Amino acid sequence: VQMEESGGGLVQSGGSLRLSCAASGFSADYYATTWHRQAPGKEREEIACIMWDGEITIYLDSAKGRFTISRDIAKRIVYLQMNSLKPEDTAVYYCKATFGRDLWGQGTQVTVSS
Repeated sequence: VQMEESGGGLVQSGGSLRLSCAASGFSADYYATTWHRQAPGKEREEIACIMWDGEITIYLDSAKGRFTISRDIAKRIVYLQMNSLKPEDTAVYYCKATFGRDLWGQGTQVTVSS
């Protein structure tokens, strides 16, 4: 039972990355997937969520207009497309599935150089 993030890396300011979050090991279909991030010395913050019915909520003001959450239902993958990246987006990015319990991934590092 796990969530696995991938797609992080080093990118220059203004660049783009697409993160992936793959769900495996559980059969629940009705779950929400949320992307979070945690920068060094800061609290973890919620970025965006996609519900089982496709409803999307962007929580992070600084992500609005730059980040897009989407999913491939068949592959059980949720994506976070991040455009116009800034150095302040540098953080470890985590995904979380919620289906009566929370299941976190290990995180993927995103570093944006100025």
